[in-house]
Amino acid sequence: MRPSRTLVAMWFSVVLAACAKAPEGPGPGARVVPVDVATAQRTDVPIFLDGLGTVAAFKTVTVRSQVDGRLDHVYFREGQSVHQGEVLAQIDPRPFINQLRQAEATLARDQAQLATNRRDLERFQVLAERKLISQQQADDQQGLVAQGEATVRVDEAAVAAAKLNLVYARITSPLEGVTGIRNVDPGNIIHATDTTGIVVVTQLDPIAVFVSLPQDTLSELAEQQSNGPLEVRVFSRDGSNELGRGRLEVIDNTINTATSTLRLKAVMPNPKQALWPNAFVRARVLLTTRKGALTVPAHALQRGPNGTFVYVMGTDHRVQPRPITVERLQDDVALIAQGLEAGDVVVTEGQSQLRPGGQVAPRAPAQKAPAPKAQPQQTPETP
Repeated sequence: MRPSRTLVAMWFSVVLAACAKAPEGPGPGARVVPVDVATAQRTDVPIFLDGLGTVAAFKTVTVRSQVDGRLDHVYFREGQSVHQGEVLAQIDPRPFINQLRQAEATLARDQAQLATNRRDLERFQVLAERKLISQQQADDQQGLVAQGEATVRVDEAAVAAAKLNLVYARITSPLEGVTGIRNVDPGNIIHATDTTGIVVVTQLDPIAVFVSLPQDTLSELAEQQSNGPLEVRVFSRDGSNELGRGRLEVIDNTINTATSTLRLKAVMPNPKQALWPNAFVRARVLLTTRKGALTVPAHALQRGPNGTFVYVMGTDHRVQPRPITVERLQDDVALIAQGLEAGDVVVTEGQSQLRPGGQVAPRAPAQKAPAPKAQPQQTPETP
């Protein structure tokens, strides 16, 4: 038996009504998006210039002998800290002692001869006044005295030179520093013309750091340096440990055309010798500190076709994009020139799911888990 046309029509009506019924749940745009937020605030922001640095000894001296002779003794240990004037090595002094005695003897002989000539000159002058001898004889004696005086001065210089060579035979440190690896052992004959020297002494406290920065930073750097010395902070290569702080001493007078970089020299204390010559470091030059700058986290910034903007959350927990002008990025902080006011709440995480007028739910800041307490070690019981 076929169903009637009325029943078929009613069945189609029910199916069409069920298909036309809207699905349950929130409509488009009604979903609440969980986000992280931060408040724009005014704070003091230090402005840094970051660059790569190379550590160098503040002073480096290759200790060489200034006289020829046999190296008798070495009084330093390799890697030892030495003071200025501390004895490092001794050259056999006996040849220089003999030279000094010989020079002193020659001086004494010529001084005695000069004294005799002066007494003769006095007698000749008296006799010449009485016309008992010719004036020529008196003048000749005067010349002998002058010649003797010059000879004595030469002898005094020879004595001084011999004493100086004796001093040079005792080799001392020219500065406060650390000795390197010894280049010559006792017993060897060394010469003043040797190029390698006995040892290299480097001054490590204070120490120098050479920093490379882009040439575009020159104008800003020079302007701030004219107001006073700039602080330089030095970190390990990965930036995790601060190794020292000092001040900028000089900006190099030329720019490296190959790399378009500017070279700076900073000097800083190094009492714990955390910095070592030729080590690579990260350096930060503190230009200035911006007082009361309006800041937001740098990851709140978004880029669009019309420029930089942020999502600002209203009191109703709905967000709207707002164009801003960023003055500067410093580390993970953005300094805002226009577009925001202190107290505005901006979205810092979850922007990809937002649209104008969308509703958000700020997430609570993550709480750090308490560090586990250290359990005392139990020593095994002895049987």
